[in-house]
Amino acid sequence: MILLWGISGDDPMAAVYESLLKLGALVVFLDQIQTRDSQLELSIAKEVSGLLKIGSKVVDVSTITSAYIRPYDSIRIKTIREEGDEAENRRINEDSSFNILNFDDALLCWTEITEAFVVNKPSAMASNNSKPYQANLIRSYGLDIPDTLVTTDEHAVLEFWEKHKKVIYKSLSGFRSIVSQLKLEDKERLKKVSTCPTQFQEYIEGIDYRVHVVGEDLFVSKIICNADDYRYPWKQGCGVQVSSSTIPEDISERCIKLMESLHLHLAGIDLRCTHDGRWYCFEVNPSPGFTFYQESTGQAISDSVAHLLLTKK
Repeated sequence: MILLWGISGDDPMAAVYESLLKLGALVVFLDQIQTRDSQLELSIAKEVSGLLKIGSKVVDVSTITSAYIRPYDSIRIKTIREEGDEAENRRINEDSSFNILNFDDALLCWTEITEAFVVNKPSAMASNNSKPYQANLIRSYGLDIPDTLVTTDEHAVLEFWEKHKKVIYKSLSGFRSIVSQLKLEDKERLKKVSTCPTQFQEYIEGIDYRVHVVGEDLFVSKIICNADDYRYPWKQGCGVQVSSSTIPEDISERCIKLMESLHLHLAGIDLRCTHDGRWYCFEVNPSPGFTFYQESTGQAISDSVAHLLLTKK
């Protein structure tokens, strides 16, 4: 039995679900839209046992051999049911939030202590919650990172900017932020860093690569885009071209070793190759939205994830 936990409308989750069904896998899908109708009873003695109830369906957790999880914060899901008026949804949110939070905590606990194969355990994904911490891990495995400044001092930012001439800024946490380049009109806003620690990095000229690692499978996408953040090219009136590609063998090996050190089974690694052949790593995303790259390149990433879930028990 393979457990999928997330939202049915989430593209990566839907793609893996479809791939598993094509392979004839026995799958139970826990849609967070239905979390209020679900229960988890756990017993932790010599081994983990219990029952997962999803509506009228009851699953013995000991029969779950692997799981793919992409949970959202249930408390922040605006619509808990697919249909229903605004007042009813608001009532459900108010009445159920405590139980939903307990359910999420219990299921996250199960993913940590179960002997089932989990893609990925929350503890393994935790390094992404602090970009500076993860950057040090990346560097320890032989991948270069840009010169980085984390500060609340606007004068330190100005000195860093003067040193590198071109500088970008982005979030410190695991929450997605839009990478932007510092411009002259941003100088007045620099005073605001005193209230919010911000990460600044030297701008690295080069070509972007997204490497999806699934177990020991690598899927490399080459991205051509002039925007500061190719995920949002329209914000700067730019286009984006994504194609299947390759990377040097030594860089592939470092990516695999980095994944192993982080105890991740699936990740999206953001690389950039400079014009003189130097490779930089920006981030390791432990829950990548890989479908954009899959659709652009034809790479069978979701099939690889499905195969991994079926074979790793």
